Amino acid sequence: MLTLPALPADTGLNLMQRLEEIAQFSEGGPGVTRRPFTAEHRCANEMIATWMRQAGLEVRIDAAGTLIGRRPGPPGAKTLLIGSHQDTIRQGGKYDGIFGIALPILVLEMLRERSLPYAVEVLAFADEEGVRFPTALMGPRVLAGTFDSANLQKTDKDGEILAAALADFGGDPAGIAAARRDPDDLLGYLEMHIEQGPVLESLGLPVGIVTAICGIERWTVELTGQAAHAGTTPMDLRRDAFAGAAEIALAVESHCRETEGLVGIVASVSVLPNVPNAIPGKATFSVELRASEDSTREDAAAAISEKVEAVSARRGLDCNLTKTYAQKAVPCDPWLRGALARSLVQSGFRPHRLMSGATHDASAMADLCPVAMLFTRCRDGLSHHPDEAITAEDAQASAVCLASFLQMLDPD
Repeated sequence: MLTLPALPADTGLNLMQRLEEIAQFSEGGPGVTRRPFTAEHRCANEMIATWMRQAGLEVRIDAAGTLIGRRPGPPGAKTLLIGSHQDTIRQGGKYDGIFGIALPILVLEMLRERSLPYAVEVLAFADEEGVRFPTALMGPRVLAGTFDSANLQKTDKDGEILAAALADFGGDPAGIAAARRDPDDLLGYLEMHIEQGPVLESLGLPVGIVTAICGIERWTVELTGQAAHAGTTPMDLRRDAFAGAAEIALAVESHCRETEGLVGIVASVSVLPNVPNAIPGKATFSVELRASEDSTREDAAAAISEKVEAVSARRGLDCNLTKTYAQKAVPCDPWLRGALARSLVQSGFRPHRLMSGATHDASAMADLCPVAMLFTRCRDGLSHHPDEAITAEDAQASAVCLASFLQMLDPD
């Protein structure tokens, strides 16, 4: 087995300290709230830029407000991109997103004296979550050339226009189109992220290799029966819209439990007249399906649609189904996945593979170049919550795996 220099044993502890330090740049309240192009974002960027310079990286900000730290490679060499987002949801955790920025910077600092046959850029994206403006994944979409410039005129709840906020922050709304990267110059994109789920913890594994970022589709289902008196209408003569919704919800759960690689949920339930002594005459709810294979998701949608219609017919309900959202699955690149697997084995870990049920910057970067992701175990699978947590030991494991990956990756 190839012998690689070991990282310092306290790398994980140092990473945890950096994540604690940057968590202070937050709006008030529990957890971390850091919206794009705010004072908190500016302070976070200043700290990230300091880390980048300590690692010997050349620092700049692009037109979309993405902070970029570059380690040059040999003349003519291609570039490996590594990144994630620094913004959070309201009252989020300390690790979602920012973990994937702080980790590669620290590892590159540890490898500062080691030559690599390619260039590396660490990307700190400004707006993945879409918590301030009604858009998301802005940074990677600009790099991929898929960003809709009409979004620059969208406003936040205070009426500030995205273009103005971006310009004030040091971005360049007029330079968005020119910020697109050339895929021929790139090796690919790697994202390090906490799992945001319980799989790795259930298996006792610190890290895992993502096979694909799930595809998503959402439906709105509207069932119409007959509102009536709850005490005077016999059970066999009722057209109870909510009872139909409940049966459909259980059918969705059952179908997803029985189908490998599929998850789904019924939520956003609205019932009318929604009083204790009247039979619900109308029920409206959402159905969301996610899977790493588009065919799995599409087959499930067809089967569940048939179930909705069958339940409605049997219960005497009118039904209306409307697809409101669809997003294709993003498979991770086999070459990069293979390199990750070798790095995990080299580092002494089992290369377990799992899908991502959440969307990430990598899903938009896939329109630009090959992508890969490495997940790190998080406590109780909890994320988007102030109690989101990882351990220093798992941070160390992730750092070791990344260092191995960077040194073993062969661009030829």
